[in-house]
Amino acid sequence: MDAAVRPQDGGGVIARIETVLRHAVELPTAILVLVEIGVLLAGVVSRFVFHHPFVWSDELASILFLWLAMLGAVVALQRGQHMRMTAIVAGMGAPWRERAQVLAVAVPALFLLIVLPYARDYAEDEWFIETPALGWSNIVRAGAIPVGCAIMLAGCVLRLLRFRLRELIEVAAVLAVLVVALHLAAPALKALGNWNLCFFFVLLLAAGVLLGVPIGFAFGAATVAFLICVTNAPLTIVVSRMDEGMSTLVLLAVPLFVFLGLLIEMTGMARAMVAFLAGLLGHVRGGLYYVLLGAMYLVSGISGSKAADMAAVAPVLFPEMKRRGAHEGELVAILSASGAMSETIPPSLVLITIGSVTGVSIAALFTGGLVPGLVLALALALVAWHRSRHEAVGSRASGKEIRRTLVIALPALLLPFVIRTAVVEGIATATEVSTIGIAYAVVVGIVVYRQFDLRRIYPMLLETAALSGAILLIIGTATAMGWALTQSGFSRQLAHAMASVPGGGFGFLLISIAAFVVLGSVLEGIPAIVLFGPLLFPIAHTVGINEVHYAMVVVLAMGIGLFAPPLGVGYYAACVIGRVDPDMGMKRIWPYLGALLVGLLAVAAVPWFSTGFLR
Repeated sequence: MDAAVRPQDGGGVIARIETVLRHAVELPTAILVLVEIGVLLAGVVSRFVFHHPFVWSDELASILFLWLAMLGAVVALQRGQHMRMTAIVAGMGAPWRERAQVLAVAVPALFLLIVLPYARDYAEDEWFIETPALGWSNIVRAGAIPVGCAIMLAGCVLRLLRFRLRELIEVAAVLAVLVVALHLAAPALKALGNWNLCFFFVLLLAAGVLLGVPIGFAFGAATVAFLICVTNAPLTIVVSRMDEGMSTLVLLAVPLFVFLGLLIEMTGMARAMVAFLAGLLGHVRGGLYYVLLGAMYLVSGISGSKAADMAAVAPVLFPEMKRRGAHEGELVAILSASGAMSETIPPSLVLITIGSVTGVSIAALFTGGLVPGLVLALALALVAWHRSRHEAVGSRASGKEIRRTLVIALPALLLPFVIRTAVVEGIATATEVSTIGIAYAVVVGIVVYRQFDLRRIYPMLLETAALSGAILLIIGTATAMGWALTQSGFSRQLAHAMASVPGGGFGFLLISIAAFVVLGSVLEGIPAIVLFGPLLFPIAHTVGINEVHYAMVVVLAMGIGLFAPPLGVGYYAACVIGRVDPDMGMKRIWPYLGALLVGLLAVAAVPWFSTGFLR
């Protein structure tokens, strides 16, 4: 759910209960983020400084991480921050829009109601398993799933009670009819063989996503419906796959990089980088456009949120760009395009997710992502140069001023390079280097920039938990959905069909580009990767495509879909951040998207861009 969900006020009692529940969850969740950072940082210090690693640190971090994922999902649900598609719902009339809002709460409630007993059983089965280092019962970790599901279910019920009774009854009737219809149609659906996948994972899933059901819950609901109707698999498999998807140690980097990105903005590091680039290039034609592209290249990926990346750059540059005569639509157009351009810039959470679900080396992905992003940045720069020909240019900064801004920006400029070098050179894992980055940002913020507002830490911890929980819930339910697709034999059929595409490897790349542009506009990057990565990467390997090269192609394709109107939610996020009406940029973004597509085709045609610097 997101801020578009505005239920009718059902009375002060429900509001007070929601407030109490929110505060009861938010404080321990914020503390959990801090403890997670502290445990991981202690493990890194003990290993690299004292050469005496804490054998229990990774195990404790893994236990805390599942709790953070589930409680973060609760916070995201309470704040309406779960990823969902709202473009179609927003265009509906008021009565239908409210019904869609009820549906966006009712479907998660139904999914949680079905899964909760199996989550409890799954946790109870873990009672007799003992963790190797700490010697704790594994129910300490697995209990996070039923607890999180129960709190989210309570939150959904409270929110449903605030809608008007008429809409509640109508939506409940529709869902009841759908459940009965699925029960009666189960024999016929079984007889269809794997064609029934089109019903559950194309028609049913697409209907849920397009009507604004949060993506993670839409995945889960479609999977549960498939397993109940056409298989004999126990629903505990959904819970176990969710646990597996959310518990991968590589994903520990997700909340840490999210928090690091917020620290970079809060401490003024992002502003320092932008100020230096503006002094360096602000006097040339299209100079501030190049600064925007360069700033997005530097800061992208650290926060785990394109919205956070854009929010760190746009407010600094847009006022001056408008003063020089830039059209508002032009600004939001290049901001959106720069978000798509920078999807492969490490340490991108999409790249970390690819490494997690496909087994591709994250160090190799980090190395391979730099040049493709640069290729697309150059393509965008050419368009910006042409379209800024009538705008004023700024005065040339003096050498002294450039040196001054460089000195100020140097600590900030070093951070992205330190992070990427540490991972690529094998000095530290993505998780370890994120803790180092947090410690670095805190020290630099306090000592160098003297901007460290303690009052902002608590909201930042909650924002970290909410974004991380939303991402990890999608990964968990998509993992369960991917298991269902794999067990059905769909992956083998897909592999056979796509491997026989005319044109060999390049034909496969072209089809993948088209597919992931569409997926990016509907599902966003991480959900699409978790769902289809394990299926398509082996096919790419079979037809002779390097896995790092394939990763860059599909990530950039998803980025184009994510920021392409009218469906791409990234475009609307850029409009909100830039405070520009979406209609202003709708016509002006297409030359930039065309440049991105040309750059993507160049990356696809020239594998060296992705693999030239791999060892």
